[in-house]
Amino acid sequence: MDKPIPDIRATAKPLTEVSLCTWLGAAAPGDSITYHRGALARQVCPQLQCLPDDERATLQRLAARAWKLAEDGLADLVQRRHGFEDFEYLLVARRRPRRSAPNLLPQLLAEAA
Repeated sequence: MDKPIPDIRATAKPLTEVSLCTWLGAAAPGDSITYHRGALARQVCPQLQCLPDDERATLQRLAARAWKLAEDGLADLVQRRHGFEDFEYLLVARRRPRRSAPNLLPQLLAEAA
């Protein structure tokens, strides 16, 4: 008999901007991290009230940080659909120029703080 697969979303500690930046600072090109799973656009919309205000604001800041990292050319954003309103949002580390590599982590942490 097959055992049900546990839902890691229920047990995983929520990712923060700082932990996302820390991960990216140490990530090798091609490494990926899931920064959210759900329906991001709906969950950050204040009118829909899908999440409590503090959780919504935290998620909105995390998504904005992921977007900024992608805009800066440090990562790519990927989305996988698992089902109805069930999407996995990933940040994939890109290759960084050598001149910026040593100073990347302190800069990312300062911005996220």
